[in-house]
Amino acid sequence: MKNKIYKTLLIIALVFFVFAMLFPILYALSTSFMTTAEIESFPAKLLPTKITFDNYKDAFRIQPIMHYVKNSFIITFMTVFINLLIGSMAAYALTRTNIKFKKVFLIFVLTITLLPSITIVNPIFQMYSKFNLLNTYHGLAMIVAVLDLPMTIWFLSALFKDIPIEFEESAEIDGANLFQKFIHILIPIIRSGLFSIGILVFINAWNQFLIPQVLNTFQSHRTVVVGLAMYQIDEFIPFGTISAASMVTMLPIVVLVLFFQKRIIGGVLNGGLKG
Repeated sequence: MKNKIYKTLLIIALVFFVFAMLFPILYALSTSFMTTAEIESFPAKLLPTKITFDNYKDAFRIQPIMHYVKNSFIITFMTVFINLLIGSMAAYALTRTNIKFKKVFLIFVLTITLLPSITIVNPIFQMYSKFNLLNTYHGLAMIVAVLDLPMTIWFLSALFKDIPIEFEESAEIDGANLFQKFIHILIPIIRSGLFSIGILVFINAWNQFLIPQVLNTFQSHRTVVVGLAMYQIDEFIPFGTISAASMVTMLPIVVLVLFFQKRIIGGVLNGGLKG
């Protein structure tokens, strides 16, 4: 009897949690198909009386949202490449070299992720302005990649630890150098883990707001998440248009998560448990 009550309460808690997480997204989706009168009506309506696509038309008309999406894809893919390149080499060095206090260093690296972005925005802006890196794809990609490096190093270090050293020793006997061992032996073994971490880095990079807003102020290099803030006109906030633009912004991430949810969960669990 106690087990049944416990399971029932657990199911109720999970349903409530899922509903609380999904409700803002579902309400934004519903709002994107409402007229302005319905959005501003009281009491608030949860579903549109008559579906309209005017908000989506305005979203594409007021701001070049597809150009922002293109910018986000370019910057995000560059971020993932830089992050995995540096992170994999750093993780390999930490697991295969005799460095003192490696575990302490890994914990310190992980705690860096707890720092709020606003604490580092000003020095980064000053540095980027001196090196002419403002309003560039590669400049933004580099700093976003660095922000996600602690997570990548932590997870990949756990994966490298599980690879027997005998694989590398056999490659050395065959005449392989350090670079060849890394590229031809280790990378293929952790390929699945690299893919999982790459997806997580992609999601984090896509959702970045503060750093892109400060470093890329030109419309030509603006990301789609920052572009959402451009729909507000003085004190007027077009909720319907912003909701429609939000759905367009969210679509790539939703598709990515739906297709690769097992890899994402598996990567987090494997890296977290082994680390």
